[in-house]
Amino acid sequence: MEIDKITQDVLDRIDDTGFKQEGAYNLRYNGYALCHGDTEHIKIEKREDGNQGINVYISGEAIKETVHIPVVISDSGMTDVVYNDFFVGEGADVTIIAGCGIHNAGCNDSRHDGVHTFHVGKNASVLYTEKHYGEGEGSGARIMNPVTRILLDENAVFTLDTAQIKGVDSTQRETYVEAKAGAKLIVTEKLMTHDRQTAVSNMEVALNGEGSSAQIVSRSVAKGESVQTFHPKAIGNAGCHAHIQCDSIIMESAKVSSIPEINANHIDAAIIHEAAIGRIHNDQVMKLRTLGLTAQEAEDVIVEAFLN
Repeated sequence: MEIDKITQDVLDRIDDTGFKQEGAYNLRYNGYALCHGDTEHIKIEKREDGNQGINVYISGEAIKETVHIPVVISDSGMTDVVYNDFFVGEGADVTIIAGCGIHNAGCNDSRHDGVHTFHVGKNASVLYTEKHYGEGEGSGARIMNPVTRILLDENAVFTLDTAQIKGVDSTQRETYVEAKAGAKLIVTEKLMTHDRQTAVSNMEVALNGEGSSAQIVSRSVAKGESVQTFHPKAIGNAGCHAHIQCDSIIMESAKVSSIPEINANHIDAAIIHEAAIGRIHNDQVMKLRTLGLTAQEAEDVIVEAFLN
């Protein structure tokens, strides 16, 4: 079916691979499924429990396959709450491309709360990418509050790659992970705030199985009068390894709080955390200015390199 220009422009922002109505996909638009498709190994079904959302069934035969599940909101004043569950079969290897974009041209707040639960089978591998983006000339806020639950069976691997690009006025991210023996979690979180935007990211990772591991890297840039708070927490309940790293650039009158927490409940739990917050150094800007860049262009280059 034909997609209007505003929706397509937002999709281009939140899906780097280019959203197409091909393969396995589900486009949620202003609170309902605009279009969707299945493949032999990936089936998408509407929930039947009274909640808005979908169940995505990925068989163990899905190898190097991709499913797209973007959300676009263009109605000012809308609150969209959706529950999506993913059931990933043993041995599957799949990429899930999500993301939410809000185009708010009105004076009322627009909000999306996405609750995603991943049930990942033994030896399965999942790459989950999610981008958040806001735009529109209206005075109404663009609000996103994602909740992500990840349940990893033995030797499963889950890579979580999240990014908040720009334009999101308020966000509170809640992430919960449980990992069985040999399971591996890799998290890369990138976030930018400006003006008076606020962002909170809470993450709790329970490493319950022998040989489970987690690597969590969070990078953020705070501009204007924006406020950011990060609270990643790793809990070692078995012989496991975890590393948490939070790095932030603070600019202008922004505020950043980074509160990494580690808990060891087993003698063989090895957990490390690091956190750093700082400004852009003048010598970095000066070096780039000698190459012909303006001060603003130099800052933009530094920020982009830091986040990527």
